[in-house]
Amino acid sequence: MNKTIPNDSSNFDNDNLNDVALVTKEEIKVKKPKLYKVILLNDDYTPMEYVVNLLKSIFRKTQSQAVNIMLTVHQKGSGVCGVYTLEIAETKVETVMKRAKSDQHPLQCILEKE
Repeated sequence: MNKTIPNDSSNFDNDNLNDVALVTKEEIKVKKPKLYKVILLNDDYTPMEYVVNLLKSIFRKTQSQAVNIMLTVHQKGSGVCGVYTLEIAETKVETVMKRAKSDQHPLQCILEKE
């Protein structure tokens, strides 16, 4: 016979010591979300200063971080701005593309699975 013992110990019946208290614990396994890299692509027209300002405002990079990423983009053709969950990465890419287009720059931004 299974019997759940109430939280209030004053109701515990000492005569039923043979009864078993059944306590279950449910384990929930949470998967880590897949991450995506947001990557800026180099072009010959977007000013370096514009890219630095964009990195600071959209990706919350410091001046030195933004300059390092911008130089990587300039020298290697692309550079990772950050790694995010899918929804955040898509929003960052869309924000970069809209801002670059509104400022009449051909800057391209993509996301890639990490």
